[in-house]
Amino acid sequence: MTLVAGVDSSTQSCKLAVRDLLTGALLRSGRASHPSGTEVDPAAWWKALGEAIGDAGGLTDVSAISVGGQQHGMVVLDRAGNVIRPALLWNDTRSAAAAAALTREVGAAEFARRTGSVPVASFTLTKLRWLRDNEPDNAARVAAVALPHDWLTWRLRGYGPAGDAPLGPDLNALITDRSDASGTSYFSPTTNEYDLDLLERGLGRRDVVLPKVLAPHEPAGHTPQGVTTPAGFNVPAGLTVGAGAGDNAAAALGLGAGPGDVVISIGTSGTVFAVAEHPSFDVSGAVAGFADASGRFLPLIATMNAARVLATTAGLLGVDLNALSSLALSAEPGSGGMVLIPYFEGERTPNLPDAKGSLHGLTSVGTTRENLARSAFEGMLSGLGAGLDAVRAVGVREQRLLLIGGAAHSLAVQTVAAQVFAAPVVVPAPGEYVAQGAAAQAGWVLSGERPQWPVELVATPEPDHHPGIRRQYVHYASSIVQ
Repeated sequence: MTLVAGVDSSTQSCKLAVRDLLTGALLRSGRASHPSGTEVDPAAWWKALGEAIGDAGGLTDVSAISVGGQQHGMVVLDRAGNVIRPALLWNDTRSAAAAAALTREVGAAEFARRTGSVPVASFTLTKLRWLRDNEPDNAARVAAVALPHDWLTWRLRGYGPAGDAPLGPDLNALITDRSDASGTSYFSPTTNEYDLDLLERGLGRRDVVLPKVLAPHEPAGHTPQGVTTPAGFNVPAGLTVGAGAGDNAAAALGLGAGPGDVVISIGTSGTVFAVAEHPSFDVSGAVAGFADASGRFLPLIATMNAARVLATTAGLLGVDLNALSSLALSAEPGSGGMVLIPYFEGERTPNLPDAKGSLHGLTSVGTTRENLARSAFEGMLSGLGAGLDAVRAVGVREQRLLLIGGAAHSLAVQTVAAQVFAAPVVVPAPGEYVAQGAAAQAGWVLSGERPQWPVELVATPEPDHHPGIRRQYVHYASSIVQ
């Protein structure tokens, strides 16, 4: 039996999955927490990876490993391979003004043409501009710019500051993949090349090392002797290392998603993304035209408000999430005319960062606990429906929608999704699909063939489209402006 490992180094934690290359069966797994916050010392990720490896029983019987990770985070290194300052993560919004300035200087249409996306505060280029403007001494020290998964892969392969890594600080050994590079705002997923003019607009110079971009099946090398994590775990020598991927692209790989599949991920925030044969160029900035981890493209939108909408409403009603689901299912579609616009944390799609949530259509007859509960599910899913419309607008034509994330296993979510979306809905079994996708990539690199692992579907809600739900949502949502 040949074993491969995949890592999901997310914002909250590090997960590691060890799988059988032939069948994809999960044999064991490990997990460790990351510190909270929007800026984090990358050393915490390296420590957590070691702890997750130990929690999974080690890697001595594993043949290959790849790392999937949170996108966009800015990891800046000096010439000696030291991290210059804590990494600014995707959810650090201090670079919002920098994003606006860059868009004014270059133009939204030109950014979309050159990189597939219009920059927002999440993207790496905006964080480099913030660094240049606010920490010029640190900006002057930058010798290399990496993303979180790039840096972890570099450390796994034995590189790092002198005295802390067997192969030393070879910055030219940094590698990445198309999917993560496409979230920087200085890489084109169409030409597969860095745009150094845009890099210079951010950092103020271009004389820095950027990770080499590898193909999905291209090996990054092997682990050497002497790699030891801060947790004291020794990484076995000789493991084949893959290029890794950004988290959404790794999830698509883990799901086996292909053209015609649209993934709707319902976490604290939400994403809608598709595997596409052709690149997308959305001048409005709603859709990010990323690359995927299979050689195709990954048009994606993100919303700020997804499962948190359900948690907030459950708290208001004094019930748990199961009871909220039961309440919602006892009300009729349309919530008696009650419409929740769930912009509790502002919103990214549409781009309304200062908006607030609002409740509409209240009547003496329709204002019930049941209708309020249902309006939370209808509002959350209608917001994601707006994201689906944006993805459709760049040419995506879905054959099915895959609901993933913890909230996807709520019966009310499944039922209302089949009513809100005019497309077949399926729900894959609960799983760590980012780690699964990274393991699949490790298997691809090792064997030369992309694994075709089965994904179990645990629900296929009966289509029950109620277009009136979206119509009343759009009526009230369209009146909200900044």
